[in-house]
Parts: sequence; structure tokens; C-alpha cells
Amino acid sequence: MNKFLDIYCKFLKVIMAAFLAVMVVLVFGNVVLRYAFNSGLTISEELSRWLFVWVTFLGAIVAMKEGAHLGSDTLVSRLSVANQKACFVLGHLLMLGICYLLFKGSYEQVIINWTTTSAVMEVSMAMFYACGLVLAVSGALILLNQLVRLARGQLAEGELIGIRESEEEPIDAPAPLK
Repeated sequence: MNKFLDIYCKFLKVIMAAFLAVMVVLVFGNVVLRYAFNSGLTISEELSRWLFVWVTFLGAIVAMKEGAHLGSDTLVSRLSVANQKACFVLGHLLMLGICYLLFKGSYEQVIINWTTTSAVMEVSMAMFYACGLVLAVSGALILLNQLVRLARGQLAEGELIGIRESEEEPIDAPAPLK
């Protein structure tokens, strides 16, 4: 499962890079068209806004997998390994609950907006809200994978505290927990 999540996150990074490139081209092209030719692309603003939301949600998935979200380890780092494991499980169960709420709310918005179309692109607004579904399911898979790895003793001690001091520092410690 861990290998699948690594490949999935690499795929998401490629998608995010493509979305960012499209956003840059659309916004820059629209600026040039407006100032140089007194015209513009009506689709530019709406599509850029949609892509920005999707990039944000997809980025949250990658950040969750890499342990790159903000956090505080002041209390947990001072606990024994057994208590760190307990906090890890409790935190992950709470986050799974949040994934459920995000999924439920996003699903309801997708259903409500299925027949509603966007103003300019005239695409179903369900596509806009579907990013919440993708984040909820992906986040839940990542969290469940980490819980399974903890239960099997495959989780490194450094992964019990889910934050890093810098982006360069790897999250994996040398030896898994027993």
C-alpha cells in the first residue's frame, strides 16, 4: 500500500504542476490580451479559480503523505514511545473522523450541485466540489495505511511525531518500532 501511495502522490505532483502551468498561461495570457489587444478570455478567471482549488486540495494530500503539514511536537516528543503511539492512534482516529465529515459534506454538495452549471464554463459545479471527495478518500487511505504500519511494527519512531524541522530532513528514522 505504501508503494501505491508513493506512486499516487508522484502522479498528483505531476497533475498539480500541469494545473499550475495552465493557470500561469491563462492568467498571463489574459493580462496580455487585455492590455495589448483590449480583449480577453472569459474562461480564464473561472478556470484558474477552479484549478487553484484543486491544486490546494491535491497539495494537501501530498503534504499529508509526506508529513509536511504544520504541527507542534512540544508535548508528544517528551512522551515515552508507548504514549507517543497512543497519541498517534488517537490523532489518526480523529483525523479519520474529519475525513468522514469532509466526505459527507462534499458528497452532499456534489449531489446538490450536480445539475447546476458554472457561469462561464457551463460545467457541472459538482466537479468543483468533487475535490473534497478526492481529499477525504485519499487522506483516509493515507491515515489507515499509517495505522496499519504502526500495528505491524513497520512505522519508524520518527514517524510517530508527524512533523519535521525542515523540508530537507527525511521523516523516516533508521529502524522501525517493535
